[in-house]
Amino acid sequence: MTGRSGGLNETHDPALRSWVMSANAVDCDFPIQNLPFAMYRRSGAGTPFRCGVAIGDQVLDMTSAVACGVFGGAAQTPALATTGTSLNALMALDAAAWSALRRALSGALRVDAPAQSTLQACLVPQAAVEYALPARIGDYTDFYTSIHHAANVGRLFRPDHPLLPNYKWIPIGYHGRASTIAVSGAAFPRPQGQIMDAGNDVPALVPTRRLDFELEVGIFIGTGNAPGQPIAMDEAEQHVFGLCLLNDWSARDIQAWEYQPLGPFLAKNFATTISPWVVTLEALAPYRQPFTRAPDAPTPLPYLDSAANRGGGALDLQLQVLLQTAGMRAQQQMPVALAQTSYRHAYWTMAQMVTHHTVNGCSLQPGDLFGSGTLSGPTPAQAGALIELTQGGRQPVMLPNGETRAYLEDGDRVTMRGWCEKPGAARIGFGECVGTVLPARL
Repeated sequence: MTGRSGGLNETHDPALRSWVMSANAVDCDFPIQNLPFAMYRRSGAGTPFRCGVAIGDQVLDMTSAVACGVFGGAAQTPALATTGTSLNALMALDAAAWSALRRALSGALRVDAPAQSTLQACLVPQAAVEYALPARIGDYTDFYTSIHHAANVGRLFRPDHPLLPNYKWIPIGYHGRASTIAVSGAAFPRPQGQIMDAGNDVPALVPTRRLDFELEVGIFIGTGNAPGQPIAMDEAEQHVFGLCLLNDWSARDIQAWEYQPLGPFLAKNFATTISPWVVTLEALAPYRQPFTRAPDAPTPLPYLDSAANRGGGALDLQLQVLLQTAGMRAQQQMPVALAQTSYRHAYWTMAQMVTHHTVNGCSLQPGDLFGSGTLSGPTPAQAGALIELTQGGRQPVMLPNGETRAYLEDGDRVTMRGWCEKPGAARIGFGECVGTVLPARL
């Protein structure tokens, strides 16, 4: 096996065009070079969710496409795996199977493909569908891979020692929960928990006053590993099916009281929102970059190091977070961008997260989800959370309509977007990850 899931091949050719004309638009998130997967159904239909592939502003219904008999050879098995009620069966296959299906889809959807007349009837407009979680998520692990976020938050509480000694040696993470992960578009009530206000001797059970978003990347595990069998760095990315956008909402005041000595609990387990489309690693191959650190950073321990990871373990995925308040919606004002950064600034890579997660013998299963942790860049405008943007709430953000935000208020809607873009390669988009804050249920 190689260290990365798939290199460049004909499916990445930026000159490829699709017979689905909307896929050929310059700013399209879902050109023929992307082909991400989701679980969808027609809005309000009440029918079981089905696997779809995004192409332009359409969804290719995989169950219908498979029934048409357009997938054969090496693509037949992975195509059949898309006809279930989640992507888990497809994720459970290997990188060769995923690549074979991608090649078949690319061939069937490109201009002058013989399958056009057959597949035309398998398209559904994205504007007419709703989504479910792409996989049955058995386990969820949230990491802390951005050194800029860790340092920015650390300075608020430990100005002289913002980073703890272990940060540069170990991919920090904690096991979360899967029960309250929801797909984009979901709303959730403001959480409540114990909060200890300054000057008080007794905590109170109250709704959070410091609700925050966290701009993250979600990493879906594909092929699993047996219990007790670590995954080496040279094989780690062969176990990653693809990426999505992830907002791991956080109640900062609840967390401040509860997180020692075991870490966050109620402050994090009330809601996590992910985007519906899972972009495969192979689609992102043109945007891989060398993994580098500051010259004075320690060299990773040997089990967290490989030539492939150094050569292309980083990913230049642009990430943006936008806010639309209830007042802005009432005035029909568009969301305003609060920050933009790139996944390439992460201190730990996908491969390092997978390898470290399993070095003790922990087994991963298809559909398991990793959160990258809040992804911030080196400048203030690249901060991936309000706690950084507002300096712990002390410097509220001024919005164009005159409102301010130190932390999120009821009715606020947070939208996250992600895309890869550069000259000489097709733009690869992730769509949107949207969540709305409702009033607390008291």
